[in-house]
Amino acid sequence: MHITVRIPATSANLGPGFDSLGLALDLWNETIFTLAIEYSVQVHGEGRERISSGENNLIIRSAQRLAELVGKRLPPFHVDCVNHIPLSSGLGSSAAAKLTGLLGANALLGKPLSKKEILDLATELEGHPDNVAPALLGGLVASMVQDGKVLAHKIHLEDNHDSPIHITVVLPDFHLSTQQARAALPEHVTLKDAVHNISRAVLVTEAFRTGNLELLGKAMTDTLHQPYRLWLIPGGREAMDAAKEAGASAAAISGAGPSIIAFSAKREEAISEAMARVFEEAGHSARIFHLKMSHHGAEAQIR
Repeated sequence: MHITVRIPATSANLGPGFDSLGLALDLWNETIFTLAIEYSVQVHGEGRERISSGENNLIIRSAQRLAELVGKRLPPFHVDCVNHIPLSSGLGSSAAAKLTGLLGANALLGKPLSKKEILDLATELEGHPDNVAPALLGGLVASMVQDGKVLAHKIHLEDNHDSPIHITVVLPDFHLSTQQARAALPEHVTLKDAVHNISRAVLVTEAFRTGNLELLGKAMTDTLHQPYRLWLIPGGREAMDAAKEAGASAAAISGAGPSIIAFSAKREEAISEAMARVFEEAGHSARIFHLKMSHHGAEAQIR
């Protein structure tokens, strides 16, 4: 028996939706679980030289946490990972690894947990649901935590968009940890800034739902986290401005960064080239990803 788990990349926050909005992207990690004598990990692709190959691996630790929760013995297994989600990029690599371990363990143990219970556990491990919810459910997801439980709602998009929303992600060769990005945030914000984000987060969801890029461009501004994080990313603010000058309707930090995500009506090489050029001028090479939204979330298949 082997189990194949596929998890999409995600972009959290989407400007004003701090810790509450997330979008699944058509960029996937695929992992095969097979029973073995001892726990082991083999990684191909992204993170191959950085990811632990032993029991300290995030996939194995997450799997063991699920087994501990349900009171079952988890048999040793080998995981073979093909990773396309860059590490420490703002594209949900940590959430993907944790969900991979949870879904793999759940399948190995006879599926003792429901999808909702896995979402709650993944959020406990991750600290917030804005990446794990869209990774599990797919599409655009709004989520919140109340009394330790996650309420996640997948927003169904209209089918009559004049044009699909194209997504450009530019990732500078620059390390910015989530912990560092969190530490930069203020403990208190003004009422004016809170109202700014609340009103625009609602409009961002409506813009995605209807495919209204003009509305998305007006609504995707933020006062709660981006002003404090952009100075940590050399060229970050300038890359966002360059994306819009080159034709993007909207741009934002993807998750905690350092990648910048831009949205446009069609694939525009000028957008990615302009963003990459800014990062290069700031002293960092950059990788470019042309993506679409993934309407499908995580998959686990037993064979």
